[in-house]
Amino acid sequence: MSKYADFEGLRAQAVTLRREGLSRRQIRDRLHVDNNDILNRLLQGEPAPEWTKRPNAKDDLRDRARELRSQGMTYDQIQVELGCSKSSISLWVRDLPRPAKRTKPAGTDMRRAQQGRREAHERRKVGYEAVRKAAAEEIGPVNDRELFLIGVALYWAEGAKAKPQPYINFANSDPAMIQLFLRWLRLLGVEDKRLRFFLQIHESADVLGAEAYWSDVVGLGSEHFGKTALKRHNPRTNRTNTGVDYRGCLSVRVLQGADLYRHIEGWWAGISATAAAPSGKV
Repeated sequence: MSKYADFEGLRAQAVTLRREGLSRRQIRDRLHVDNNDILNRLLQGEPAPEWTKRPNAKDDLRDRARELRSQGMTYDQIQVELGCSKSSISLWVRDLPRPAKRTKPAGTDMRRAQQGRREAHERRKVGYEAVRKAAAEEIGPVNDRELFLIGVALYWAEGAKAKPQPYINFANSDPAMIQLFLRWLRLLGVEDKRLRFFLQIHESADVLGAEAYWSDVVGLGSEHFGKTALKRHNPRTNRTNTGVDYRGCLSVRVLQGADLYRHIEGWWAGISATAAAPSGKV
């Protein structure tokens, strides 16, 4: 502690530097003060420069909450308006006077709360769509090599594995996924004559409509489709895949696909080995 013997002289230097706009780190390095307790005492009472203060993401919410509280709103009303927690609101406005009780028509608070929830839902929906659109635009065009790698990973995640004999079968209910898989097969040189499609759907659905829908999706006629497999409908189950948008699940099968399966297995082994290796090493 000998180097801090002239504490008052050191404090005078620290205060001068602080008022010149230096940060704690800069003052510590300038005065060679490596003891945080000593540094705190040297700077006691001296506010930090504005440039060192990190902006608080909730500053705007806090100011708005205080404004609403001053207008006489309750915690519940402020929560509906701003979508933040009551605990945060309490911290922000606890020094403000409690609003006087007001008599309101029956159901006013409930209607306001419902309206607030609807508005909050719409704001979240708009924000979600903006993020989704921006993310989609980040992808840009997909070249053949990228499509090749995507297809290998897609099949190994969702396609049928060899048991006991290798063959190619890919099933999905997302039409975009089916179209991506078909584009990948054609990139590999698989001809349409080797493709067969099999629909699985609950018997309570619009079976004929679903068959026509999937035929349009894949761009091939009925000669490429096998017999539709109907699933028995159990009315006691809470199925969510119902309604006009439910069109079952389509399987894409490649005839004489054993050799292609072995290639996919090898391609995936190469991808996984490369991804698991340290950067720059395989």
